[in-house]
Amino acid sequence: MIDEITKKPLRVLNHGTAGPYFWLPVSQLEEVRQLLDSRGIRYWVSENAISLNGAPEVTEINLGRGGDAAAVQAILDSVE
Repeated sequence: MIDEITKKPLRVLNHGTAGPYFWLPVSQLEEVRQLLDSRGIRYWVSENAISLNGAPEVTEINLGRGGDAAAVQAILDSVE
C-alpha cells in the first residue's frame, strides 16, 4: 500500500519494546482498518494525529508486542 503523502510504500517498523507499528495518513486510516479487521489482525490506533508544517495529518497504528510485523507488512504490500 502506498502512502498518499510520501508516495512510498507503508512500512511496518519494529523498534523498541512496544512492538511493531507504522505511520499512515489519516485519510487512509479507514481503508487500513478494514484491511486489518478483515484478516483478524489485532491493533490499536494512536489517540493523536499530528501534522507538521501544515502537512496532512498522520497517525500511528500499533500492533503490540505480539504483533507479527512480517505478516502485516505482507498484507500492506498486497494492496496496489
